[in-house]
Amino acid sequence: METINQVLERFEQISSVPRGTKREQKISQWLQEWAKEHGFSSRSDSVGNLVIYVPASSGMEKAPTVILQGHMDMVCEKTPDSDHDFTRDPIRVIRDGDWLKADRTTLGADNGIAIAIGLALAEDKTASHPPLELLFTVEEEIGIGGASQLDPSMISGKTLVNLDSEEEGIFIVGCAGGKTTKIQLPVSRIEPANDDEVLSLFVDGLKGGHSGVDIHKHRANANKVLGRALDQTRRKIPIQLGLLRGGTAHNAIPRSAEAVFTCPREMSALCHEQVAQFEKQLQMEYAASDPGLKLHLTKAEDHRTHQVIKPAETEKVIHLLMAFPDGVARMSPAIEGFVEASNNLAVIELVNSRLHLTSSQRSTVMSTLDELTGQIEAISHLAGAQFEHTDGYPAWQPNMDSPLLKRSVDVYEGLFHQKPEVKMIHAGLECGIIGDRCGNMDMISLGPTIKNPHSPDEMLYLPSVMRVWEFLRGLLETCKLT
Repeated sequence: METINQVLERFEQISSVPRGTKREQKISQWLQEWAKEHGFSSRSDSVGNLVIYVPASSGMEKAPTVILQGHMDMVCEKTPDSDHDFTRDPIRVIRDGDWLKADRTTLGADNGIAIAIGLALAEDKTASHPPLELLFTVEEEIGIGGASQLDPSMISGKTLVNLDSEEEGIFIVGCAGGKTTKIQLPVSRIEPANDDEVLSLFVDGLKGGHSGVDIHKHRANANKVLGRALDQTRRKIPIQLGLLRGGTAHNAIPRSAEAVFTCPREMSALCHEQVAQFEKQLQMEYAASDPGLKLHLTKAEDHRTHQVIKPAETEKVIHLLMAFPDGVARMSPAIEGFVEASNNLAVIELVNSRLHLTSSQRSTVMSTLDELTGQIEAISHLAGAQFEHTDGYPAWQPNMDSPLLKRSVDVYEGLFHQKPEVKMIHAGLECGIIGDRCGNMDMISLGPTIKNPHSPDEMLYLPSVMRVWEFLRGLLETCKLT
């Protein structure tokens, strides 16, 4: 079997098992059964992180253990017309020339391809490698929850290769830390006026993307666009909100959002004019980054029985959406073109008597992360909202004197006759937490090229999978020289 077919066969098997965040039990069981079938032992900790122990190939028994690491969960995003159920349906994988895609859903190459490569390497009888520990964590996509509770006794290796980066030919040696903030604003419900029109405003056609690696690309955030559209409308027309919803995950830039609100019936035509005019403005503003941006304003008769919130509280909700930070907060003064801090207004939901907001903050400088989180606290406090934060995860600070980095650069240049790029990344990686929990780790992150992660446009570039495969084989073979 050709190598790429072996990797893709494993990837398609992994993709057939539902594995959304906090629903990793089935993929974990599948991996344990795979390990047993191949004669490898495995171990899980109390939160579900899994290690598969692969013995060294002949002659490499005394070489230091290497950890190959990825995460089991995936971001579950789909297009509005998809009926895919992430709790039970397999991902439908589509090969399109040199690219692998999915049918109107996230592909899950982030990070299923890491698992597939690890399994294929373990199966390859021609590979020369030291003892391997295949470490697959849970809940990476919701604040790196699994790694933050990893049982250090499960792993013995002190050299870790993380396979969760998304640009082949780039070695990552540092990443941002992050926190997630959840905000709740109490609201009061009243009956709508009998002669009010009930309208639905829908924002869609946006690209979305990963809130770390895509945050600098000036892509529109559907939640912010919705807030701006409502603000433009309420300046000339008295409206009352009944429903808000937008976004699905803390680390995905929202692609769509909806509001249901009432306005006086005699002002309905003016409302349509306002939205149409603002849509044109937005389409000019985002012509380069989100050319498909659309605002849809329609009657919502089925929502007539729903209560709305008071006019003053409608104003407060819209003001909160307008004031909330989103996008790049600060560029690095030390590294040209590098994002130091950012925020993603990830999820909004107005239901019953609460407005719920989820915000994701990132920074490579922890004091800046605290400042940005404090800004969100202050805005929430001024609005009269309650808030709470996750514990967050630390930034991974680079070690440019890393022996693993030097060996990796040498191997890559020897194989491909070009130097890899060495850089930090604004997205969060598990390396910082694993290094913090286990201590004295020499780490690097790499991976094949993935475009548009955390969105239904996610694509995996197959030639880059082969280059990662060749590199890992070459790198592991050099471990006998350590």
